[in-house]
Amino acid sequence: MNIDFQKSGGLVPAIIQDELTSKVLMLGFMNEEALAKTQETGQVTFFSRTKNRLWTKGEESGNFLNVVSIVPDCDMDTLLIKVHPVGPVCHTGADTCWNEKNEGDFAFLNFLQKFIQKRYQEMPEGSYTTSLFQKGINRMAQKVGEEAVETVIEATNGTEEGFLYEASDLVYHLIVLLTSKGYSLDDLGRELKKRHK
Repeated sequence: MNIDFQKSGGLVPAIIQDELTSKVLMLGFMNEEALAKTQETGQVTFFSRTKNRLWTKGEESGNFLNVVSIVPDCDMDTLLIKVHPVGPVCHTGADTCWNEKNEGDFAFLNFLQKFIQKRYQEMPEGSYTTSLFQKGINRMAQKVGEEAVETVIEATNGTEEGFLYEASDLVYHLIVLLTSKGYSLDDLGRELKKRHK
């Protein structure tokens, strides 16, 4: 990564985003040393302009920002850092520095999809997902059908808790089937977006 630290006097903005929810959590600044320490430790470290020193987020509170990825922008002078936050991010105790709730579990589906895709690539022994891939398309399709029927039963004659449980099973098995066919939730999104016009 060849970041242009000189453009803004040795510091670049670092936008911190929750990898699971896609919420922007905070903005900080990094110099070369802060970026190097972040990459080395896996925890976000900024250069504090008020303290005039490196500052690892969470060093006092324990609310660390565990790094998932670091990507520079097109001009190589701003960083987007995706993280898994430990606790609230803002010093006020709020989830974000904009006093927003860091919610939105829908983004977890993206995480789950990546997890299932990794299982498909690595096929670890003892994994239920691996066993589905090994049994082939017919079994995966059958599981989607079974879970669809169970979801319908719970929706019409079951409990709310049972309905959500079975609907979650249905989505999980559908992602497994999509993965085995070389597709993803993004492909479903594109298809639905076409129909929405």
